[in-house]
Amino acid sequence: MESLNILLEDVIDKCGGFGRFQWTVVSVAMLSKVACAWGILMMQFGGATPDWWCQWTNDSAIESTANNESRLLEFYQACSLPGNGSTPLHCFSVRFSNDMNTVVNEWGLICDKDWVTSTITTIQMGGLLVSGILAGQLSDTFGRKPTFVLSLLIMTISNLIAAFSISWEMFAVLRFLIGLGSGIYLATMYIYMIEFIPKKYRPMITAFPAFPIFAAMFGLMAWWLRDWKNLHYATTIVTASTLLSTLVIPESFRWLASRYKVEKSMEVIKKVARTNNREVPDLTKLQDVIYKSVGESNKKFTLIDIFRHGNFLQTSCLLMFCWLSCGYSYYAITFGVGQLSGSLYVNMFLLSVVEIPGTLSSWYLNNRIGRRWTCCLLFMIAAVAGLVAATLQIVDVPDKASMITGFSLAAKLGVSAAWPALMTYTTELYPTVIRNISYGFLSSVSRVGAMIAPQIVHLNTKVPGLLYFLFGGSMFLSAIISLMFPETKGKALEDQIQTKNIDFKETEKTNKNENGI
Repeated sequence: MESLNILLEDVIDKCGGFGRFQWTVVSVAMLSKVACAWGILMMQFGGATPDWWCQWTNDSAIESTANNESRLLEFYQACSLPGNGSTPLHCFSVRFSNDMNTVVNEWGLICDKDWVTSTITTIQMGGLLVSGILAGQLSDTFGRKPTFVLSLLIMTISNLIAAFSISWEMFAVLRFLIGLGSGIYLATMYIYMIEFIPKKYRPMITAFPAFPIFAAMFGLMAWWLRDWKNLHYATTIVTASTLLSTLVIPESFRWLASRYKVEKSMEVIKKVARTNNREVPDLTKLQDVIYKSVGESNKKFTLIDIFRHGNFLQTSCLLMFCWLSCGYSYYAITFGVGQLSGSLYVNMFLLSVVEIPGTLSSWYLNNRIGRRWTCCLLFMIAAVAGLVAATLQIVDVPDKASMITGFSLAAKLGVSAAWPALMTYTTELYPTVIRNISYGFLSSVSRVGAMIAPQIVHLNTKVPGLLYFLFGGSMFLSAIISLMFPETKGKALEDQIQTKNIDFKETEKTNKNENGI
């Protein structure tokens, strides 16, 4: 008898493949990504430091109020100045440029408080770390759709309250909650979509450049509003609107089938067929297979299962490093935008736009040369660009600043293309019953790298090249590791954990023969 995963793949094709129903699900999920993109990238603008000047005076001027104004001295971004004999200089007040309003000038986060903005960003990424593990368990236990809706609800409420923050401590707590909602969203959204999609189109889902498109829009929105509070209001509005759109999508029928909710699964399949203007296929064989597998129905899978079955231990450990590298590399360049030469808003826009051709290329390459070689190639491109940028930061060459910006854009292109390729690969390496748990866990691992990134960005101002040397080295190792996995191109998604171990070497040999490599 055919396995459950083969029958479920067949059902998708018989119900119309990538039809009107799939377009609806993908549109809702992709449009909702604006909420996640704007929420995560808020500190790219909100944590930026406007130009500022410290107004200095000496002790005698403070005592003589009549002459106080005439004795003020103004120095550009100087936190301290050496004393002048018996009359040391004191910072009388700070004047910020009025071309932008960020949390830096809102709460005076300069000099001895310059560590606060990077810490807030790290706290936000801590929310994404916690949510990855939480989302995987919630999604595999209670369903894809309820978890998806929960993520949007958390982001809507948190962004609204964040705009009314009265201290950076309160703001940091709300950034954690925004990170929590964003992490739940990211750990659920891709899994939800691919379980409705034929295998041919899975790389398209992870490669479609929704995040960079919305990130570029965020750069334009920041240039227009130039105020962190107004950006939070705007994010709240778009998040609330996407939350309403989830009313038109159902639960994943693959999740329902894997949990032996037979009648509900059949109802969703029928809805898919009707929406795609296809006749409902004969589901008798599928129902029989599900009922004969019901002995596993009470099995509750946990995080431990992604390490103890078959070769999942090997796979999970290697993927952990790749995801950690992606998390660090992507956000190190993203939040390091303020250290690049030129306009902050232009650089924010360019760093986002450059991702669009990168992510689209991963779609083409995944279907052309397979998952393994796509990941390897894109990781290697990022590694080379990052190492060149690192070298430029520690040597003196003509037009150094522009060259660093150029190779930073190339490095961002590489990692932004490699990460969605890795996402596709990851979802195909695990069966449905633990797919969201594993994806959520690895998403959390990537947030460890994302938490480290803002601190490395801060250290890079004191140790030039550090950010990019770590970037290049981690990308290079990820390229090597990606060749250690079996190829999954063209394979049906597994739905249950197989009791026997997978022979990785034999699988690789078969894949080479199939792909003519």
